Amino acid sequence: MIERLRAREEYQFFAVLPKADRRLATAWWLLLVLRGTLPAVFAVTVGVLVNAVQDGDPLGGPLAAVGAVFVTVQMLSPLHAQTGANLGERLASWLNDRLLQATVEPDGMGHLESAELTDDLTVARDFDLGISGPPMSISMGFIAGGLVEVVAGVAQACVLFAYRWWAPFLMIAAWGSTHWLLRESSIWRDRNTEEVQDAQRHADYTYRLAVDSPAAKELRLFGLSDWTVSRFAENRRKLVDLRWHATRLRQKPVRWTLLILVVANGLLFWSLGIDAADGRIDVGQVVTFAQAAIGSSMLAFGGLNWALSIAAQAVSAVQRLGARMSALGSLPPGRLPADGLPASELRLRDVSFSYGSSAQPVLDGLDLTIPAGSSLAIVGVNGAGKTTLVKLLCRLYDPTSGAIEVDGTDVRELDLASWRQRVTAVFQDFVRYELPLRDNVAPTGGDDEDIEAALAAAGARGLADLDTVLARGYDGGTDLSGGQWQRVALARALFAVRTGAGVVILDEPTAQLDVRGEAEIFERILTATRECTTILISHRFSTVRHADRICVLESGRVVELGSHEELMALADGRYRTMFELQASRFGEEEEADVEYLDA
Repeated sequence: MIERLRAREEYQFFAVLPKADRRLATAWWLLLVLRGTLPAVFAVTVGVLVNAVQDGDPLGGPLAAVGAVFVTVQMLSPLHAQTGANLGERLASWLNDRLLQATVEPDGMGHLESAELTDDLTVARDFDLGISGPPMSISMGFIAGGLVEVVAGVAQACVLFAYRWWAPFLMIAAWGSTHWLLRESSIWRDRNTEEVQDAQRHADYTYRLAVDSPAAKELRLFGLSDWTVSRFAENRRKLVDLRWHATRLRQKPVRWTLLILVVANGLLFWSLGIDAADGRIDVGQVVTFAQAAIGSSMLAFGGLNWALSIAAQAVSAVQRLGARMSALGSLPPGRLPADGLPASELRLRDVSFSYGSSAQPVLDGLDLTIPAGSSLAIVGVNGAGKTTLVKLLCRLYDPTSGAIEVDGTDVRELDLASWRQRVTAVFQDFVRYELPLRDNVAPTGGDDEDIEAALAAAGARGLADLDTVLARGYDGGTDLSGGQWQRVALARALFAVRTGAGVVILDEPTAQLDVRGEAEIFERILTATRECTTILISHRFSTVRHADRICVLESGRVVELGSHEELMALADGRYRTMFELQASRFGEEEEADVEYLDA
């Protein structure tokens, strides 16, 4: 029974409040109890005042008591609301801290690309954005309101002990039965179904399309603004309808509820009337007990309301993600140092890899040897496994089977941090940090001389002052073109080469540059990485042809390997076919560029 209670999301929610802020949580609970019990005290003081009036006794004391209780009740409400808002903000901060820690702590990235964690990650990431429910600072007010009503209802029912022993039990049972009979109105029974979560994902997606800048150009150019708003409204309406369907009242429970309440309250007030008429209780007692009986009705409306359900779901999702992300994203750390590696070769030996439980392997028995200090270009159609291969070389994943060896040592035996210091990369989806240019090139710090040299090597000298923030939203900030940003990303990789990296991976590094710009950049890269092992992925064969060797991937395997000249000599080769297909699309200007590259 205790284990089942602890497993409930609501229990987990209340359990983390002291972890977020113990003092605020204690104050919140104390104010909640005071707000709940003072209405019962108020009912008693009003009864005392009525008796004083009837008996002709001095009214100063009773009036002061009534006034003090009344004023205290009024003051506690806003104080409790502010305490709850502060506690909600601390809780949101605590949850975000835990989420960030769970997200970045695993050495790999399998946990971020796992379909198994998508729903929990969405809930944990968006819980405080007001998309699926109110922010935590507001939810705390709703949660407090429901619990205050429960405490107030029970406290006022307990006043009836002074009348008859059975009276409080009768009221608590009658009003409490509403929670059982109408339980479908107070919880979202079906909130975790696949249909509800799918509607939530679609609503979140269309919301982000509208408010995030990457989609702004296309939404306006293609006239999709109204479409986006209508899709968001449609998905939100579907979500609301699903939740309403899960919480709507049933006709039969309503009838039973009304019958129980009429019988219970009728019996109590009939008894009060009989006793008052017979003189067994005075007027003050009648007022007190009647108020208490009416006040006990707060039990029907208080409890674990919808706001708690949403907030508790977020807490539960964050707490689940910690262990699950660690299991999916962790990699064996290894112990051997990677200093100076590779000195001889990188070798992928019978490497296979699949994402999650996918039956279709992305890489399937891949064998490839890359001599240290050489350059290798990897080409292939989309889905051939090129980017997955990059992730494995960076050790963001480990192979499902087979091994990646560095000078004969399995990369899994190398110290992970040491190996990553030897590897640098420019990914096709590189990050544009809203930070000064200096921090974009050297996020963990470095000498300005090395940073300037890396920028010069990438052809990015003079783009901006090193202290200029690369975002227009900041004072004195600026933004760069796509090609300029790509040069900054290249400078980041070249800075890593200057500070010890020996393996350079370029995943579509010049996609936003023209052919001449690409040729210039690639020549700069080859010069700056002459003593490094360089792996290039590109769809532009004018760049690929300058690599020492070219590897053609198809269905996760190496189907051709050799220099440009060797592969072009294969009459029906994959590389030659792709090269000639791309070359045939060049116009006169592109042909001139190819001649320029050959010169």
